[in-house]
Amino acid sequence: MISTDIAIIGAGPVGLFAIFEAGLLKMRCHLIDYLPQVGGQLSEIYPKKPIYDIPGFPSVLAQELIDNLMEQAKPFHPGFTLGERIEGLEKRGEADFVLTTNMGTVIEAKVIVIAGGLGCFEPRKPAVAGLEHFENGRGVNYMILDPEKYRGQKMVIAGGGDSALDWTIFLADMVEELTLIHRSESFRGAPDSVNKVMELAASGKINLLLNSNLNAVSGEGKLETVEVIHNKTMETTTIETDHLIPLFGLSPKLGPIENWGLNISKSAIEVNTDDYSTNIPGIYAIGDINTYTNKLKLILCGFHEAALMSHSAYQYMNPGIKYTMKYTTVNGISEF
Repeated sequence: MISTDIAIIGAGPVGLFAIFEAGLLKMRCHLIDYLPQVGGQLSEIYPKKPIYDIPGFPSVLAQELIDNLMEQAKPFHPGFTLGERIEGLEKRGEADFVLTTNMGTVIEAKVIVIAGGLGCFEPRKPAVAGLEHFENGRGVNYMILDPEKYRGQKMVIAGGGDSALDWTIFLADMVEELTLIHRSESFRGAPDSVNKVMELAASGKINLLLNSNLNAVSGEGKLETVEVIHNKTMETTTIETDHLIPLFGLSPKLGPIENWGLNISKSAIEVNTDDYSTNIPGIYAIGDINTYTNKLKLILCGFHEAALMSHSAYQYMNPGIKYTMKYTTVNGISEF
């Protein structure tokens, strides 16, 4: 059996930052993730995607951010159980929880923190006939793992959120020809990213098709053309392309967490914004997996939630005891 102060379900960026915040308060963390490596969506889906909204970093690659978070967490010696999924939760006594994974690993903790991002997820696929024939390396992908794969080639990106906008900006100077398709005239992404995409379109660096939807795909053995239909005029346009990247988000599934007695709304866990606690004392939820009024699904918001959660968890574990954080420096290295 593994014993720890805090068991964190999810080893994405928010879960990793929670190690640091908890460590400052002398609480040890053990993280469990179904993926075989840390990093969550950032490492699994878009490790080389640039991220623009991390304070102090005008731009940072997703995997670089994960590497930095791991380095920041290192002084607090976290434990990890990777490649295993939490199946069971049991509360023993007043303050102890016991988690069991699908591989039989047992973790005992005083506090549970659910930082599972979107939970178990899969990409949302557009309803285009025959799309599956061009998956698995034949031209259609739902994530970009290696941007260099697309250098000098023709690409169509479909979507109107931050991922579609960010990848359009990043790849505009790398690919031979890039077309961005969006079903509306307005985007769901950050206004600054929208402005940059509009500037790229105005300068002729990308083709921008608004009020348009994917209608058909075709090719002999691999993707060759994408047909787009204008949703007002119903006119169709055929685009020659090597790659189609539909970026319509992910479909979340909470899995066994749904059966733990937590208050859940639309596949997300309801929390108290004072400290991101759930309706079960000793269980917290931080990051994209929680929901509350005016929730923003941003990494930096998850970092804020991790900080408040850690202070509340300390008080939960040590009722009536005030905490202090002391920093010392030995040979230029900070210790906690």
